[in-house]
Amino acid sequence: MAFKLNISQRGRSWKMELDSEALVGKKLGDKISGQDLSADLAGYELQITGASDIAGFPHKPDVEGPALRRVLLTKGWGMHKKPRREGKKKVQTPHGLRLKKTIRGKELSEKTVQVNFNVVKEGAKTLNEIFPEQNKAPEPEVKATEAKAEAEETQTQEKPEQAQEIKTEEEKTE
Repeated sequence: MAFKLNISQRGRSWKMELDSEALVGKKLGDKISGQDLSADLAGYELQITGASDIAGFPHKPDVEGPALRRVLLTKGWGMHKKPRREGKKKVQTPHGLRLKKTIRGKELSEKTVQVNFNVVKEGAKTLNEIFPEQNKAPEPEVKATEAKAEAEETQTQEKPEQAQEIKTEEEKTE
């Protein structure tokens, strides 16, 4: 199965896919060589910071093994309480709230789909050079009014040609 890799460095992230099973058996927090992932990442040292499985369940660093577990969680990781009342007031987690959540252990397995990395040591080439297709600036969106104006221009350009065709047909009939 292919892994989707997210490599982040200083607030910027790059994405790549890996078909190899080289990451199976690694744990969250392990440091690996970039050479293991791709020849382009030679010289890089990457740390596994997070992962998620096929169904989207996250890997938790303090749970052993690769299996799914139902864990009783309190305030903190994976706990988001929705406010009951309207408005923008921040509502704190109620005292004593505990919920059972499904999570995976810290070991990566064949069921893992996405793996997040953080750059610990840089290589000879920068990530901008390694992933040039991901460096493109997003193209500006064409506004609806501009699109309408362009459509009208193309229609007016086509109409004179049609008018000339009609005139030539009329001349032929005369």
